Amino acid sequence: MTAVFANVVGIALAIHLLLIALCIVRVWRGENVIDRLMAADLVATLTLAVLVLVTIGKRSSILFDTALGLAAVGFVGTILLARYIASERRER
Repeated sequence: MTAVFANVVGIALAIHLLLIALCIVRVWRGENVIDRLMAADLVATLTLAVLVLVTIGKRSSILFDTALGLAAVGFVGTILLARYIASERRER
């Protein structure tokens, strides 16, 4: 791996980690449940991106498999939470 490519992957990792930290603050201090749900979904998506970047940096496919599994679980979790929130709003 060239030095330029390694630097680009490192900078991308730093940016993604900063974005994850900002999203966690949004989850913690969100205005309402929908804001928090969207921020949590974005944290999951950014975590996937970090896993893929680490996979590219280390040239190991095991983290890519983990990212695929996390994507499936994150999608199902988001759908379930959205349905729960929708059912709570209908009951009011």
